Amino acid sequence: MFYRVGFIYFALLVIPFSYGSNLIDFNKKFLANVSNELEKYSIPGAAYAIVQSNNIVALETFGHIEKANSQKANSQKANSQKVNGNTVFRLASVSKTFAATITTMLAQERQLNLSDPITKYVPHFSLAKEGAAEKIQLKHLLSHSSGLMPNAYDNLLHENWSLDKIIRRFDRVEPICKPAQCYGYQNIAYAFLQPAIEASQPKSYSTLLQERVFSPLNMMDASVGIDVFLEQQNTAKPHVLRKRIKTGKKDKQGNEVKQYIWNTVKVEPDFYKVAPAAGINASITDLAKWLIANLGHKPEILSPALLNELTTPRIKTKKDLRRKFWREHLTDAHYGYGWRIYQFKDHPIIYHSGWVSGFRADIGYSPDLDIGFAVLINAESNVINKISSQFWSQALDLIGSVSEK
Repeated sequence: MFYRVGFIYFALLVIPFSYGSNLIDFNKKFLANVSNELEKYSIPGAAYAIVQSNNIVALETFGHIEKANSQKANSQKANSQKVNGNTVFRLASVSKTFAATITTMLAQERQLNLSDPITKYVPHFSLAKEGAAEKIQLKHLLSHSSGLMPNAYDNLLHENWSLDKIIRRFDRVEPICKPAQCYGYQNIAYAFLQPAIEASQPKSYSTLLQERVFSPLNMMDASVGIDVFLEQQNTAKPHVLRKRIKTGKKDKQGNEVKQYIWNTVKVEPDFYKVAPAAGINASITDLAKWLIANLGHKPEILSPALLNELTTPRIKTKKDLRRKFWREHLTDAHYGYGWRIYQFKDHPIIYHSGWVSGFRADIGYSPDLDIGFAVLINAESNVINKISSQFWSQALDLIGSVSEK
């Protein structure tokens, strides 16, 4: 049986909107649906959080940090630790929300300029077209509108290449458009934000995040880098799908039931090399606090002006409109600075996902409805897209029905 631990935070006197208490009731049904989906795909471990205003409405955890297997089960208890609210997962590309926040924060403090060319901070970066590299500015990195082909040289992160060596290889790359004219998602290029950040003030990227974000928001489990992740005890282990087995059974809808077999794999250093793009580790409790801050309830840390700058649409992302599970709900999609801006039914959702070997992460919030949702799993499964899109569809239906009364 799938193990689940739940924590409900009742704040009936401080939840400001009429639908606040309804979210608590909503979570009971949503929880059952999530449990069923996770069990269906045999997901090793997971956690999600729902926030409303300045409150954590629900925080639910599921399963174990590592999937039980026959070799370990008979010999040791290494796989028996359950996921809890402080279990650390890799955030993968959700890390970009933090990098963009720090970069934009420094720009608003006039410690750097978003119109600076990236060659000012990465002087050995060049492209095959003469003068093209000098036209790419920091703001283009933040919005994935640099004109580079999507995911340029991500493959080399798996080949044990140093970041410096990868950067020097860009002199073979032709731009696919001028900066600010097309969308092309990046990880290597997003890492160019780090030298700009570190040139702006006398602190490392990780120290700055700790001092300006993690500590002020009391994100006690959050960190940057592989070394910290490997040193921590309460960490989710990454899992990849080994095979699907036909069971010969069918579910209530008549669909064939399959058994999913997951293997634990090593934590790889590849995407940790690009810390602004994919280098942050955090728990679901940390993400709940991050959501509350981004909803505007920690203005002394994330100012209204900063949040507005981050979530202003910069470049259209048409491909997102075809995402499985999301496409039936989305009417428009853009990228801002480190966040996606989805038009979901009648409401904008500020959103980002993350995927790295053995982990998936999703986070999103609705500024006008003052609610947020985050989910983490320690397996490479698209079930996370189904869970997130269902949350937003069902939660917006709930809020719509309450507001009509």
